[in-house]
Amino acid sequence: MSFREIEMTLQPLRRATIGVLGAVAMTALGVLPAAAQAPAPAPAGASILDAIKARGTLVCGTNTGLAGFAQPDSQGVWRGFDVEYCRALAAAIFNDPNKVRYVPTTAQSRFTALQSGEVDILARNTTWTLSRDTSLGLDFAAVNFFDGQGFMVKASAGVKTAKELSGATICVQPGTTTEQNLTDWARANNVQFTPVVIERLEELVSAYASNRCDAFTTDVSGLAATRASQPNPAEHLILPDVISKEPLGPLIRHGDQRLVDLVRWTHYALVAAEELGVNQANVAQMAASDTRPEVQRMLGKNGGLGQMLGVSNDWVVNVIKATGNYGEIFARHLQPIGIQRGPNALWTTPGGQQYAMPFR
Repeated sequence: MSFREIEMTLQPLRRATIGVLGAVAMTALGVLPAAAQAPAPAPAGASILDAIKARGTLVCGTNTGLAGFAQPDSQGVWRGFDVEYCRALAAAIFNDPNKVRYVPTTAQSRFTALQSGEVDILARNTTWTLSRDTSLGLDFAAVNFFDGQGFMVKASAGVKTAKELSGATICVQPGTTTEQNLTDWARANNVQFTPVVIERLEELVSAYASNRCDAFTTDVSGLAATRASQPNPAEHLILPDVISKEPLGPLIRHGDQRLVDLVRWTHYALVAAEELGVNQANVAQMAASDTRPEVQRMLGKNGGLGQMLGVSNDWVVNVIKATGNYGEIFARHLQPIGIQRGPNALWTTPGGQQYAMPFR
């Protein structure tokens, strides 16, 4: 057999094995009934996007609960920055942001959930790295949040910089870039520490809060979310040290470039809308009256760009009506927990890195 023939023969077995492991893991977590784990597989020759359309629902993998990013409210409605990307994609595909089923995933189960087809997209704080981009059978669509790893300590500890943590116990999640970054940084700076490794975020935060560890390390956005959820946020200090680059973004499994393109350009639509002054309140008016060529193309007045992505030409109008632009999403979910725009400001702002490719 050729390599391609061998690969095609093994692929169903590999997917079945991964699917079983993923289903067992998610069932053990008590997230969903076992029968509800995986969406129906796509027919032979069909794309993932075709399967989503046929099913009538987008299945979105999220965090198990992170304030500001993905967390069910008291009525069980999922809300947050990452959740809005799922809603935006559903609006693009179905013109209905509510046609989403959310599947919580842990740091260790998230990739299996996507690889096995349990979820269509992983919209969860996940760092884009070379190994993840090449060895997992997944594609990162875009960077929707520029982050970096930091440390949080009790304010009463009197610690001012991360290098003062030598000899400390540090809480960290396994199976994350955070764990490797911590080890690399400590070795480079001759900082001795004892790791407290716990997979479930809720248990890890509880360990930090109950003084089982002196410090907690993760992305600065995660630290801000954790700090905001504590009974007295002022008792916790996020140190100024940022020890890594953590570009976060949504992932799709290999096999459907159309879906990758749609997720990527949905992000660009959110960013471009903010830059061009299109928001949730005025999008309908601007779609009807704005004469700027790029706005006309982006909002479907001409150019046929939506058809190129396999959706209606007014898909961006549907997205912005559902979620608002990137700035509105950021202000609604992240600024209330103390996260400032920083590098996630538009490129037209000093220090801003959010940049949309041209709609033409």
